Amino acid sequence: MASPRTRRLKLDHETLTRRFAGWPVIQITGSAGLPPEIYQFQFNLKGIYVNAAGEILERDTHVLEVQLSLEYPRRAPQCRMLTPVFHPNFDETSVCIGDFWAASEGLDDLVVRIGRMIAYQEYNTRSPLNGLAAKWAAEHLSLLPIDSRTVAPPLEETVVGKNDIEAAAPAALETPGDPWSEKLHVT
Repeated sequence: MASPRTRRLKLDHETLTRRFAGWPVIQITGSAGLPPEIYQFQFNLKGIYVNAAGEILERDTHVLEVQLSLEYPRRAPQCRMLTPVFHPNFDETSVCIGDFWAASEGLDDLVVRIGRMIAYQEYNTRSPLNGLAAKWAAEHLSLLPIDSRTVAPPLEETVVGKNDIEAAAPAALETPGDPWSEKLHVT
């Protein structure tokens, strides 16, 4: 029998491939592992970056790498942009998702949230990774969001069966008060 972590990784993979199939804004462009523990996503959204001359320019395509550690889903995925993004919550090595991550969040929802961040539909200037970007955002509110298109694909009507939930239930990870554990209880 597969471990709870393996079942969660499989469920994440199934959800990601189903949710982003045919969606032009977010595409899975690579993965590694069986089930995948590393993903690359391409976002076809407007975002901004700073070029070598210090100019702030728009970019229409962005690439994100997501790594799922051995402690996943208790620990947040490690996310970093492979293309530069000028944003208060991004730096060269990471995307700040720590304030928002919960084990009950789906990886697909996290990827959508990062897309909204790239488009400046979401940002936090109170505890930035990039102070210059936070200052720029505060001074240019009239320009935000950079891209106002819908990032998330339309929700399909899916029925999650009891067997799906039980298969994904991380029994070994269940702890009282953990929202992931509580979410998986079926009555």
